[in-house]
Amino acid sequence: MTAAKAVKPVDTAKAANLGVLFAIEIGALVAVGYWGFTRDLATPLTWLLGIGGPVVLAVVWGLCGSPKAKYKVRGAGRVGFEVVWFGAGVAALVLAGVYDWALVLALVCVVSKTLAVIWRQ
Repeated sequence: MTAAKAVKPVDTAKAANLGVLFAIEIGALVAVGYWGFTRDLATPLTWLLGIGGPVVLAVVWGLCGSPKAKYKVRGAGRVGFEVVWFGAGVAALVLAGVYDWALVLALVCVVSKTLAVIWRQ
């Protein structure tokens, strides 16, 4: 019989961070959608912003930010891309007036992305 390999706490933290990375991607999309739906505009425009905003953000992520992106951004360009992309989610929450959630999203993004760089995720 072989002994079960012990799972190190850092391995668990790395796996959890991968989940957080995915969650903040979804969070940015939800934030932009929330901003769009809460605008004081005619209903068709709020629907356009509430659905169109996240769609545009998702397409940009798919083209440039995802692991299988057609136009991968690397190095400093990747950092700039992610600051703008996730910053759009934070800015959307600020513009929607939900400052606490904007701060939470910003802080989670900074911590999780920093850990991702350290752990080469």
